[in-house]
Amino acid sequence: MEDIIVGLDIGTTKTCAVIGFLNENNQVEIAGVGVAPSKGLKGGIIVNIDNTSASIIKAIEDAELMAGYDVNSVFVGVSGQHIKGENSRGVVAIANRNRTVSPLEVKRVIEAAQAIVIPVDREIMHVLSKEFTVDDQTGIKDPVGMSGVRLEAEVHIITAATTSIQNMIKSVAKSGFQHRDIVFNPLASADAVISRDERDLGVALIDFGGGTTDIIVFLEGGVTYSAVLPVGSNHITNDISIGLRTSLESAEMIKKKYGCADLSLVDASEMVDVPSVGGRAPRRLFRQELTQIIQPRVTEIMEMVDQELIKSGKKDMLAAGIVLTGGGSMIEGCIEAAERVFNMPVRIGVPEDVVGLRDVIDTPQYSNGVGLLKYGIRMNQFRGQGKYAGSKDGIFSKIKKMFEDYL
Repeated sequence: MEDIIVGLDIGTTKTCAVIGFLNENNQVEIAGVGVAPSKGLKGGIIVNIDNTSASIIKAIEDAELMAGYDVNSVFVGVSGQHIKGENSRGVVAIANRNRTVSPLEVKRVIEAAQAIVIPVDREIMHVLSKEFTVDDQTGIKDPVGMSGVRLEAEVHIITAATTSIQNMIKSVAKSGFQHRDIVFNPLASADAVISRDERDLGVALIDFGGGTTDIIVFLEGGVTYSAVLPVGSNHITNDISIGLRTSLESAEMIKKKYGCADLSLVDASEMVDVPSVGGRAPRRLFRQELTQIIQPRVTEIMEMVDQELIKSGKKDMLAAGIVLTGGGSMIEGCIEAAERVFNMPVRIGVPEDVVGLRDVIDTPQYSNGVGLLKYGIRMNQFRGQGKYAGSKDGIFSKIKKMFEDYL
């Protein structure tokens, strides 16, 4: 029987469960998908464990029903402004008799690189290797077997608030499931929508979610910058609700059905039906009026992202441009609005290199769930190859972090 993997995307707007496995043809096969509204999160952070657990149960039950499998453990995605990324460097001497880099030296240099001062209320989520240097030879991805006297590692460290992670784990446990790993959302999404060539050339992934917008920058194959902005497509919904004097539920429906982020794409004669509140009759207005509400907010969010890319110092190196994914990117005109701000090519990222329920998950809102599934499959492969095993504090579980760059 195949090893069944579940990717669980617990977002501000929706909770999504994706069930799948690696089939006999070595392809990632999607077997089931479940989606439930999220009511226990705000800005990517859990504010009500009971409500979050109810969403998890509903999403996984629906996915189990579709897949025909029962599951008991999940790979969980996490976001929120509490997540921070920073670069670090470690140096060790190659001390063995043959002056050859072994996995032990790699472990030592990774540990040296992650020996940073972090507050007691935070914990390390990922240590992502960017590149290694052996003596004066730079740009090495896998130094094992090379000869030298000095080994350096450049890594990107992602940390999170311990309480937020614990609340996520509690919510999953309360739902009756075990968490197998906690993964930074855009890192998982990248595994679903970004190619190896794009990572090597230089690319930024923008995960435009409901409560947050996540950013991760790849250069020469490795992660070089990450950030989380406390804005998302829910802000657009709020703007529509206030601007059109309608309920949030109606505003969300209007955004999905008629929303556009580029005025030039809207025909001047198009009309939109707007439900009123308080028993008043519905109103009709020109779709251009709706676009005039949406476009400034989308532009503002993209400008905030642009400031982060400039801050990273890598914007001019993104030869592969920008990949936009997440539910917010499904608004018509998002590509045009983003290209105006970034002044570089932008494409919408949807899950790639999967089989099975391809037509079901072929939208940006499933990028994270499918990415978590692919992440889980990759981790299982590493276990099978003996690249990491044992307890959380074991030597190989720490070396596991080294390989996360290759996911």
